[in-house]
Amino acid sequence: MFGKPEWFTRRKYLGWGIQPKTWQGWVYIAVILIPIIGMQFIPQIDNNSRNAILIVWAVLLAIDIVDIMAHLKIDEREKMHEAIAERNALWAIVIVLAMGLSYRIAQSIMLTGKPQIDPVILSALFVGLGAKAATNIYLDRKD
Repeated sequence: MFGKPEWFTRRKYLGWGIQPKTWQGWVYIAVILIPIIGMQFIPQIDNNSRNAILIVWAVLLAIDIVDIMAHLKIDEREKMHEAIAERNALWAIVIVLAMGLSYRIAQSIMLTGKPQIDPVILSALFVGLGAKAATNIYLDRKD
Protein backbone atom coordinates (compact mmCIF):
# COMPACT_ATOMS: atom_id res chain seq x y z
CA MET A 1 0.00 0.00 0.00
CA PHE A 2 2.03 2.96 1.29
CA GLY A 3 5.11 1.46 2.97
CA LYS A 4 7.59 -0.74 1.14
CA PRO A 5 8.97 -3.98 2.59
CA GLU A 6 12.55 -3.02 1.74
CA TRP A 7 12.28 -0.12 4.22
CA PHE A 8 11.73 -2.51 7.13
CA THR A 9 12.99 -5.64 8.80
CA ARG A 10 11.13 -7.96 11.12
CA ARG A 11 11.40 -7.08 14.79
CA LYS A 12 13.60 -9.68 16.45
CA TYR A 13 14.26 -8.55 19.99
CA LEU A 14 11.55 -6.19 21.22
CA GLY A 15 8.23 -7.79 20.38
CA TRP A 16 6.42 -8.58 17.16
CA GLY A 17 6.07 -6.63 13.96
CA ILE A 18 8.48 -4.57 11.91
CA GLN A 19 11.14 -1.97 12.53
CA PRO A 20 12.66 0.56 10.14
CA LYS A 21 15.98 -0.31 8.54
CA THR A 22 16.28 2.65 6.13
CA TRP A 23 15.66 6.36 6.39
CA GLN A 24 12.47 5.88 4.33
CA GLY A 25 11.16 3.56 7.04
CA TRP A 26 11.80 6.20 9.69
CA VAL A 27 10.04 8.82 7.55
CA TYR A 28 7.10 6.42 7.14
CA ILE A 29 6.86 6.06 10.95
CA ALA A 30 7.03 9.85 11.38
CA VAL A 31 4.33 10.41 8.74
CA ILE A 32 2.13 7.92 10.59
CA LEU A 33 2.71 9.48 14.04
CA ILE A 34 2.60 13.19 13.21
CA PRO A 35 -1.16 13.28 12.38
CA ILE A 36 -2.00 11.21 15.47
CA ILE A 37 -0.07 13.54 17.76
CA GLY A 38 -1.09 16.70 15.91
CA MET A 39 -4.79 15.87 16.06
CA GLN A 40 -4.66 15.98 19.85
CA PHE A 41 -3.90 19.71 19.71
CA ILE A 42 -6.74 20.76 17.39
CA PRO A 43 -9.50 22.05 19.68
CA GLN A 44 -12.11 22.35 16.88
CA ILE A 45 -12.48 18.57 16.60
CA ASP A 46 -14.88 17.00 19.08
CA ASN A 47 -13.94 13.75 20.81
CA ASN A 48 -16.27 11.54 18.75
CA SER A 49 -14.87 12.82 15.46
CA ARG A 50 -11.30 12.57 16.77
CA ASN A 51 -11.90 8.96 17.87
CA ALA A 52 -13.48 8.05 14.51
CA ILE A 53 -10.54 9.55 12.60
CA LEU A 54 -8.03 7.77 14.85
CA ILE A 55 -9.83 4.43 14.39
CA VAL A 56 -9.80 4.80 10.60
CA TRP A 57 -6.13 5.83 10.73
CA ALA A 58 -5.28 2.82 12.95
CA VAL A 59 -7.12 0.39 10.64
CA LEU A 60 -5.28 1.74 7.59
CA LEU A 61 -1.99 1.51 9.46
CA ALA A 62 -2.71 -2.08 10.55
CA ILE A 63 -3.61 -3.12 7.01
CA ASP A 64 -0.45 -1.50 5.65
CA ILE A 65 1.79 -3.10 8.28
CA VAL A 66 0.28 -6.54 7.66
CA ASP A 67 0.89 -6.01 3.94
CA ILE A 68 4.51 -5.00 4.59
CA MET A 69 5.05 -8.01 6.88
CA ALA A 70 3.55 -10.37 4.30
CA HIS A 71 6.00 -9.14 1.68
CA LEU A 72 9.17 -9.14 3.78
CA LYS A 73 11.80 -11.40 2.32
CA ILE A 74 13.24 -13.80 4.89
CA ASP A 75 15.41 -16.84 4.26
CA GLU A 76 15.00 -20.36 5.68
CA ARG A 77 17.36 -19.72 8.58
CA GLU A 78 15.39 -16.62 9.63
CA LYS A 79 12.12 -18.54 9.31
CA MET A 80 13.45 -21.28 11.58
CA HIS A 81 14.74 -18.79 14.14
CA GLU A 82 11.41 -17.00 14.15
CA ALA A 83 9.51 -20.28 14.53
CA ILE A 84 11.66 -21.27 17.52
CA ALA A 85 11.28 -17.82 19.10
CA GLU A 86 7.48 -17.90 18.58
CA ARG A 87 7.29 -21.38 20.08
CA ASN A 88 9.25 -20.32 23.14
CA ALA A 89 7.16 -17.17 23.56
CA LEU A 90 3.98 -19.23 23.33
CA TRP A 91 5.19 -21.69 25.96
CA ALA A 92 6.00 -18.81 28.30
CA ILE A 93 2.55 -17.31 27.75
CA VAL A 94 0.83 -20.66 28.34
CA ILE A 95 2.78 -21.22 31.56
CA VAL A 96 1.89 -17.75 32.88
CA LEU A 97 -1.78 -18.20 31.95
CA ALA A 98 -1.91 -21.62 33.62
CA MET A 99 -0.25 -20.23 36.75
CA GLY A 100 -2.69 -17.29 36.76
CA LEU A 101 -5.66 -19.63 36.41
CA SER A 102 -4.36 -21.83 39.23
CA TYR A 103 -3.83 -18.79 41.44
CA ARG A 104 -7.35 -17.48 40.79
CA ILE A 105 -8.89 -20.89 41.56
CA ALA A 106 -6.87 -21.26 44.79
CA GLN A 107 -7.70 -17.70 45.82
CA SER A 108 -11.43 -18.19 45.24
CA ILE A 109 -11.42 -21.46 47.21
CA MET A 110 -9.69 -19.76 50.13
CA LEU A 111 -12.07 -16.78 50.10
CA THR A 112 -15.42 -18.39 49.26
CA GLY A 113 -14.89 -22.11 49.65
CA LYS A 114 -15.88 -22.65 45.98
CA PRO A 115 -13.60 -22.67 42.96
CA GLN A 116 -14.20 -19.82 40.54
CA ILE A 117 -12.58 -19.91 37.14
CA ASP A 118 -11.67 -16.77 35.22
CA PRO A 119 -13.34 -17.31 31.82
CA VAL A 120 -10.92 -15.04 29.97
CA ILE A 121 -7.84 -16.97 31.06
CA LEU A 122 -9.56 -20.31 30.47
CA SER A 123 -10.77 -19.26 27.02
CA ALA A 124 -7.26 -18.02 26.10
CA LEU A 125 -5.85 -21.43 26.96
CA PHE A 126 -8.56 -23.28 25.01
CA VAL A 127 -8.28 -20.99 21.98
CA GLY A 128 -4.51 -21.59 21.95
CA LEU A 129 -5.11 -25.33 22.19
CA GLY A 130 -7.59 -25.15 19.32
CA ALA A 131 -5.20 -23.12 17.16
CA LYS A 132 -2.42 -25.64 17.79
CA ALA A 133 -4.68 -28.59 16.98
CA ALA A 134 -6.04 -26.96 13.82
CA THR A 135 -2.53 -26.11 12.64
CA ASN A 136 -1.30 -29.66 13.24
CA ILE A 137 -4.31 -31.13 11.42
CA TYR A 138 -3.75 -28.78 8.49
CA LEU A 139 -0.02 -29.50 8.29
CA ASP A 140 -0.55 -33.28 8.58
CA ARG A 141 -3.06 -33.25 5.72
CA LYS A 142 -0.88 -30.92 3.63
CA ASP A 143 2.10 -33.31 3.72
